[in-house]
Amino acid sequence: MNIILLGPPGAGKGTQAKFLCEERGMIQLSTGDMLREAKDSGTEMGKIVADVMARGDLVTDEIVIGLIREKLKGDKKGGFIFDGFPRTLAQADALADLLAEEGETLDYVIELQVNDEVLVQRIVGRAQDARAAGQTVRADDNEESLKVRLMAYYKQTSPLIGYYYAKGQLSSIDGLGEMASVKAAIAKIVDA
Repeated sequence: MNIILLGPPGAGKGTQAKFLCEERGMIQLSTGDMLREAKDSGTEMGKIVADVMARGDLVTDEIVIGLIREKLKGDKKGGFIFDGFPRTLAQADALADLLAEEGETLDYVIELQVNDEVLVQRIVGRAQDARAAGQTVRADDNEESLKVRLMAYYKQTSPLIGYYYAKGQLSSIDGLGEMASVKAAIAKIVDA
């Protein structure tokens, strides 16, 4: 089973992906993790990624698709969760082509819907609580950075909601519910 989790930064995609990995044996393909792993791997692709990142350039879609292709050829376990990819319509088309090439399907696209104001309050509050407890907090977990990240999400990624809706692959759930209820809503979709 292969799924995409869609939603703005802070919607809980990473948390829910972790549950799917633990309980269903799925593999989370996080673009950021794959790029860091490749950079440190010493492979040909890794050298390309390291060079691009050292220059401070953005990694191209071709590189990310190449990394995903490598992962799809490995152990499939319970399937893949695409996290942070695709971000654009061009990437969605490239992913569809790659999955077809590898004899794979995209089974579910699950959108974690959130209210932006509530999301910002939640993330900022969580960051304040973490600081008070002496925990490390992401540098961009503040109201201004979150609003910039949300704007980027709506400009680049939100068109995917219509794209997957038109293909009949989109399921939307309330991403602001309690963690357990979000988890249950995802389970209901993937077990249907």
